[in-house]
Amino acid sequence: MEGISRRGALAAGGLLLAPHAVWAAEEPVVETTEGRYRGRSAGGVQVFKGIRYGATTAGAGRFRPPRPAETFAGVRDAFDYGDQAPQVRSALADPGPMTEDCLRINVWTPAATAGAKRPVLLWFHGGGFEAGSGSAGIYDGTNMARRGDVVVATINHRLNVFGHCDVSGLLGAGFERSGNVGYLDLVAAMRWVRANIAAFGGDPANVMIYGQSGGGRKVSLCFAGADAEGLFAKGVVQSGSHLLIQTPEQSQALTSALLKALDIAPANARALLDVPQEALTAAQRGVVAQAGYRFEPVLDGASFTAHPFVPGAPRRTAQVPMMLGTTRTELSNQLGRDPAVYTMDDAGLNARLRSFLPAADVDAAVAAFKAANPKASPTELFFLITSWRTYILNATLMAEGRDALNGRRNPTWMYQVTWVSPAEGGRRFSQHTLDLPFMFDNVAKAPHLTGPESEATHAMTEAMAGAWLAFARTGDPNHKGLPAWPTYDAAQRRVMLFDTPPRTVADPFRDERLFMARYPPVRATARSE
Repeated sequence: MEGISRRGALAAGGLLLAPHAVWAAEEPVVETTEGRYRGRSAGGVQVFKGIRYGATTAGAGRFRPPRPAETFAGVRDAFDYGDQAPQVRSALADPGPMTEDCLRINVWTPAATAGAKRPVLLWFHGGGFEAGSGSAGIYDGTNMARRGDVVVATINHRLNVFGHCDVSGLLGAGFERSGNVGYLDLVAAMRWVRANIAAFGGDPANVMIYGQSGGGRKVSLCFAGADAEGLFAKGVVQSGSHLLIQTPEQSQALTSALLKALDIAPANARALLDVPQEALTAAQRGVVAQAGYRFEPVLDGASFTAHPFVPGAPRRTAQVPMMLGTTRTELSNQLGRDPAVYTMDDAGLNARLRSFLPAADVDAAVAAFKAANPKASPTELFFLITSWRTYILNATLMAEGRDALNGRRNPTWMYQVTWVSPAEGGRRFSQHTLDLPFMFDNVAKAPHLTGPESEATHAMTEAMAGAWLAFARTGDPNHKGLPAWPTYDAAQRRVMLFDTPPRTVADPFRDERLFMARYPPVRATARSE
């Protein structure tokens, strides 16, 4: 049946009625606040790709907060992923176009039937704050939408210099929040979901935001930022507990270096708005390489008036349920790309650790971790120690901060993926991103991470996809395929270990935790993304 027109959706008094879905036999059509989109049915799921949740950010929109997408007449096809954010082309990007018209959302739903009120899973992609897109194959929401009778959505948003270039002191009015427009894009996406997801069969009052690596960092920001308050009901921080953000001094130093690299005088900083996308991408790459840190969210006094989780967890989301965790050897992904790491001896271990720890602490760190893991090789110890310093410590501090704020009513669950993948002969152990194929139910798309499909990968999927779906539905990850998983508290520190079989253990890494407690939290670095 032909859907009603946008004009026909106007009620008396000129108010737009709630968006709703209409469809033909094979191609569902959904009415959004901007206009009608036609999706496709595949694998028992209806899919809508590349929908705009915001206007293009090119030209006058560069470095400014996102604006609503323009309305349109007729029906637009939503068959293909939209443009991804400008970035250096890498394995984290898809082969498609990169433009500043990148505020796009993709939706998978069992059926776009208004009023179904299914839980909504809104995914923020990984890649730090500088790379990636929501169209990576492993993020495909088909299996989860079908398995859990839920609505899954992924987004693209501004990254790197386009999302976090602080020109507030140079360009003034309209650019006060330029250092955080990438974060404001996330907020715009959540607002679009609130306004439109019911038409896709979702419940706008039951939205779970979740993300891994850089995506987890984005979820961390949303728990802290006033702009995001009330736009989500729960969140999952996967391998990306982001406790500290950039200081104004750091962000301004990057901007100054960028102007110098482009031969633009500070008095003429408005010329940044006209620099071609490719030239700006290339210039920021050189600036970041020289500075040793990246364009990322900043303590601007507007979007953020304090660090997200330092000195403590944010009060505004204290009672919003959170699930957070890591993999056991996160950095075996990044550091394991060097073949020499697999043949190192004790001396090589000590030498490499000096890049992560004070030289005076290296011997003590090795002794503490070897005592806790007596069968570990120098390679495994290297991955364990560096993973604790860059990922697991931050996750522990985040969980402790929520416990200190909430006490007995702490809706926080902590996990660690300890299953050792047989891929590459098992030499990566439990690497960064190993959680993705299981909690997305996409093992078939990631044999490089999990090895071939097996009884073990099936069991891991049942445990993890089940937990993510239970959490999305109820705000509690417990389900019949897991042992009882209590909330986290600093007294017992109960953690779910995702393995075959899964286990709940109190303070499972006590010795490692106590050793790392001497260090402050870390900000993301290029080697920890």
